[in-house]
Parts: sequence; C-alpha cells; structure tokens
Amino acid sequence: MLHGLMTTTFAKVFRKPAGLVLLLAFCLFFAPHPASGGDFTPVTGPCRLAFPRDHAAHPGYRIEWWYYTGDLESKTGERFGFQLTFFRVRTTADESRWPEPRSAWRTDQVFAAHAAVSDFSTGRFLTAETMYRAALGLAGTTAAGNEFRVFTGGWHAEITPGAHRLAASAPDFSFDLQLVPEKPPVPHGDSGYTRKGEADDEASCYYSITRLRTSGKLRAGGKEMDVCGTAWMDHEFSSAPPDAELSGWDWFSLRLSDGRDLMLYLMRKKDGSLSPVSSGTLVDGSGKSSNLSFEDFRVTTLDTWKSPHTGAVYPAARLIEVFPAGLRLQIEPEMRDQEVQSPRSTRVTYWEGGVSAKGTAAGAGPVSGQGYMELTGYAGDVNF
Repeated sequence: MLHGLMTTTFAKVFRKPAGLVLLLAFCLFFAPHPASGGDFTPVTGPCRLAFPRDHAAHPGYRIEWWYYTGDLESKTGERFGFQLTFFRVRTTADESRWPEPRSAWRTDQVFAAHAAVSDFSTGRFLTAETMYRAALGLAGTTAAGNEFRVFTGGWHAEITPGAHRLAASAPDFSFDLQLVPEKPPVPHGDSGYTRKGEADDEASCYYSITRLRTSGKLRAGGKEMDVCGTAWMDHEFSSAPPDAELSGWDWFSLRLSDGRDLMLYLMRKKDGSLSPVSSGTLVDGSGKSSNLSFEDFRVTTLDTWKSPHTGAVYPAARLIEVFPAGLRLQIEPEMRDQEVQSPRSTRVTYWEGGVSAKGTAAGAGPVSGQGYMELTGYAGDVNF
C-alpha cells in the first residue's frame, strides 16, 4: 500500500553519471509540511474507482505507485519472496514554467522502481533500484484500450484484462512473472478514499488485488528456475502530504488459508501513539470486502530486530487481532534481514519483507497465511 505515502513528495535535484538531471520526491513524513497539495489534483472524497480505467496512470496527482509482492516456490521446493514497485512523481504543477516549443527532453514526471528477492531457503536478501526521467523513452506509462504499461528502463509491469506481467533484472537476480487475478480489485476506505491524516486532503485513492496466481522464471543464486505462487498488488495515488504529526507506518498484507485476505495499516505519531485514521480491509473468499476501523483491530509487538546495516530497530514478531472477524494471528518474518536501502534513487531505508501467519479464527479453528509487512520511519530521518 502505503509503500506509497512512503514516497510522497519532498523533491531534491541531483545528477547521475549519465548526466540526466533526476528529481524524485520521497517521504514527506520527514520533510517540511506544506499547507496543501498546491495545484496538483487533490484527493478530498470518494475516489469512485473504476476498472480497468484506474489501473492506468493519474499524472495530475503528485505521487503514484504500483506495488507487487508475492510468495514463490521452485519445483525443487526452494521458497522465495519478491517485491517490485514503480513510483511516479510529478515535479511541478506549474506548466507555464516550461518553454515552447516542447522538447523531447521536457517532462514533469520522474519514475523510480525498487525490486527485491528474499531467498527464504538460504537467507539471502537481494535488492536493486532504477530511476529515470520520463523523457526519450527512458521511463513512463502507456495505455491503449484496456491495456496499461509502466516502465523504468528495462523493468516493467503490464496490466491486461486477463493478467499482469512483471519483469525486472539486476546482476544478482531477475524475474519474469505472469500474475492472473483470482479476485477483483478491492477499493479501500470510501470507494478507494483512505485517510492518512485529519485534513480531508491528507488522503489517497487506494485499491488492491489481493490474490493473483503467479508463475514464471526467477534467477537467483546463479541459477534460473521455474517458480509458481501467489501475489498481491496495490495501486495508490495522492497529492497532499500526510499529517505532520506522523512519523511513519506499519502495513500488512495477508492471504489466509480460509480464503480471506487482510490489509491493515497503522499510522504512527511522533509521540509514539497511533493515529485513529489507521484502518484496514478484510476480503472474503468471493472478493467481498469489509472496512475495518481503528477500533476493529489491535497489533501488538512481540519481538524486535536490530539491523546490522543501519542500526535501526524494527518490530519483528507481531500479534494481530481483528475483533469483528474473531481473528487472532501471530506474524513472523520469513527471515529477519529484509531491510531495503535505496541510495541511488529515493534514499529511504525501510523494512519490506515476507511474513507467515498462524492463529485462529472464530468458528473456523486454526488458520495460517502468508504475506508481506512494510515498516517505515524506523531508520531515522531522511537527509536529502
């Protein structure tokens, strides 16, 4: 989800060796808090999401991301997790500053992407990143009919009526995956409108596809293998930063053995408390969703992990209780070290990794599951 507001919009210009001026906004949680989203398209009420239309880009909004995670297994039983996230940032709402005639170099859009593979069998965590201006065909989005594509360099995600196609390649790993939705898109909150702060525009439009049957090729550890599994997709866009009192968030996506899927996010305040805008969604086996308010669930930290790379201390084992559903789940990381660092793109450090769940559900007995957990704001302030 909220990979998202993790990348809201404090912009910094810097140069890469190729000579391109690159601009990306990331983490308004750690940046000065403007009064509003300016002239960018605001999010102030029900998003009224429609599909396949809203799979595509929304370039008038300041920040947008397409996010995929999943669990994979090879034919020989090796287990993996994967992440692929594309970020789009609009750098200015003022079109008048651009000279005429339009140049092929001219763009107000910048794209970055993060990819990761967690090798649960060996404990290796592999990450890579890309970042390009949306000019000269280096990055961007395309849409034709019911088909959509977002790309940065050679990495891409393609969405068609029947499947999603993901591809990313780095020196240590690569994957080329096809994902077939098993449930329809689920808008969170009020028709996709999800609050991230007290003001009406401290919000985003947000939906998920909670189960996608996944198959394809994965290369890791020096070998390529056929893999299959299940994935989760988020798409979110926004313009205004979240509440200035927030320091970060914890986010969970879980696919349960009884056919249900669970998304929760906890918005953490600087004083250590949780914001009441924290919320979630429970999706049943048929794809029908129920909104969860802050009072409907509780997350307790049972254990922590200290990163040997950054010294950041992250929650590890958690207890999740969803009161209306009678769910009680203990969450454990599949492996502790799944910390992402992005020095060549967004310059933000966060924990993003595969987790397992075991527990009970009222009237259904034991339940288990797999998913991902995202933890932001634990590695200190971000210095741009």
